[in-house]
Amino acid sequence: MTRDDLAAIYRDYIACLNRRDWPALGHFVHEKVVHNARPLGLAGYRAMLERDVREIPDLQFHVEMLISDPPRIAARLRFDCTPAGAFLGLAVNGRRVSFCENVFYEFQDRKIRQVWSVIDKAAIEAQL
Repeated sequence: MTRDDLAAIYRDYIACLNRRDWPALGHFVHEKVVHNARPLGLAGYRAMLERDVREIPDLQFHVEMLISDPPRIAARLRFDCTPAGAFLGLAVNGRRVSFCENVFYEFQDRKIRQVWSVIDKAAIEAQL
């Protein structure tokens, strides 16, 4: 798989998330996906995303930076959103916040198999 192929798959994955097309998630995420060392599987990963959207109804994923080096992707995602209540243990409670997530993905069989994610919680704290 080329760098461009992997980047295109990733951008299609982000579009799937932004459409909330949960039934299509299995096209992009491996059945045995692991997130930050937690083996969630596809069902657990989908549940995590659905929970995020419940807690942040206007959640949209914006790719700010993308580096493709098969079988891995490194991305910086930007969020400008309004969490309904607490988020990452912070009492955001309907205030608009902007923050980034730095995330690495490892693909297997053209699907996301491993995810390592760090959200810039300090950026959120500075806005509250």
